[in-house]
Amino acid sequence: MLVDIPGGPFVMGTDEAYRYQGDGEGPARDITVGPYRIAKHSVTNRQFAAFVEDTGHRTEAEVFEWSFVFHLFLPDDFPPTRAVAATPWWRQVFGADWAHPDGPHSDLTDRWDHPVVHVSWNDATAYCTWADVRLPTEAEWEKAARGGLVQRRFVWGDDFAPDGRTMCNIFEGEFPTVNTADDGYVGTAPVDAFPANGFGLHNMAGNVWEWCSDWFHTDFHVTGTRTDPAGPPSGEAKVMRGGSYLCHDSYCHRYRVAARSSNTADSSCGNLGFRVAADPAAD
Repeated sequence: MLVDIPGGPFVMGTDEAYRYQGDGEGPARDITVGPYRIAKHSVTNRQFAAFVEDTGHRTEAEVFEWSFVFHLFLPDDFPPTRAVAATPWWRQVFGADWAHPDGPHSDLTDRWDHPVVHVSWNDATAYCTWADVRLPTEAEWEKAARGGLVQRRFVWGDDFAPDGRTMCNIFEGEFPTVNTADDGYVGTAPVDAFPANGFGLHNMAGNVWEWCSDWFHTDFHVTGTRTDPAGPPSGEAKVMRGGSYLCHDSYCHRYRVAARSSNTADSSCGNLGFRVAADPAAD
């Protein structure tokens, strides 16, 4: 289901001094976007399976025959595989793909309403073409995530856990070895598992990173147009927003609404999915 988001100005970014200065989160700036529609939640495994069945699409993880899986999801006797040097908790797992999110020993049982993962930006745009939708721009994504709130730190406000309640699916415990699952989940959660924001959108923080249409740049969004910005014309990586179930304050505080990250268009991993958008419906 797509939700109508009204056009108009909003304050994008932040002036808060966070540890990720190289991410280009700030400064806070006035941005205007036209009206658009965006999905209430990220694309589910069930939705993606319908696309694959109809088109025969093979994801890039399937073509490459491997993807990255978080180490705690692998069996104790899983053979050693290549890890990412800077983030050794990511393991290269042959046979990991959207239908086998933890590797060949896993499947989608009990996960049909979870977000699809192990999808590259290229896979996401292929789905959008099939569904006659598109990826949101980064500005559209952030306006939607804010849900009408102005310059709040999180999607729901400034307090991380109002009344002691965890509001999103992130890593709780001692990263990367012990996840207490105090929020109810170790890996992905159903796409509507947490309260919706002011626009009725679920999981705009945590659960899975979401692809945006823009090329990533640290200051183009500041120096470029302030009306319906769509990012630079080219680049090396695409924007990702929202954080994931692996975000933890000790290393990745990017479940804040202004936070941003990036990855190459052919990359996939077990905490990366997408949400679709569209232009306003014709009258």
